Amino acid sequence: MTQRVLFAADEAVALVRAEVERLGASRVMVIAAAAEAELARTVTTGLPVVLRWDEVAMHAPVEVAERARANMVRFAPGARTAWHSHGLGQTLHVVSGVALIGTRDGVIIEAHPGDTIGCPPGEEHWHGATPDHFMEHIALWEGDEVDWLEHVTDAEYGRPRTSTRTSR
Repeated sequence: MTQRVLFAADEAVALVRAEVERLGASRVMVIAAAAEAELARTVTTGLPVVLRWDEVAMHAPVEVAERARANMVRFAPGARTAWHSHGLGQTLHVVSGVALIGTRDGVIIEAHPGDTIGCPPGEEHWHGATPDHFMEHIALWEGDEVDWLEHVTDAEYGRPRTSTRTSR
């Protein structure tokens, strides 16, 4: 059974209809909050809807979710941010390559794909790629409160590292 979650705005009727046709779906389940039931019926008019589900709970209020920030950041070998801190903290999820995350106490964590590292609120830190690997991470934080500071020196960048991987 093929399943898809489709989010759409202005072209919702055409996009949903095209996806149902593309999949050759003979049965469609519509999940929409009760407050959006009328819009959901408009969008799905003429489709083979077999179930409408309106018991939907929002994970976070819109006014909270709007403060969330997520960026996919790509670093060339040796590239790094300047020192900085986030008022509400930051979470880094490594997607590819090898990441370095440094803190003012001199600790540098070497993180690998799949690793998620949290930086507490107000902690001055930097992140970047190792000298010999490209790196991509998803940076997650809330709000726009970022305090950018001085550049990371080569001496700071070159300190010993602690890997998230254990020796095998």
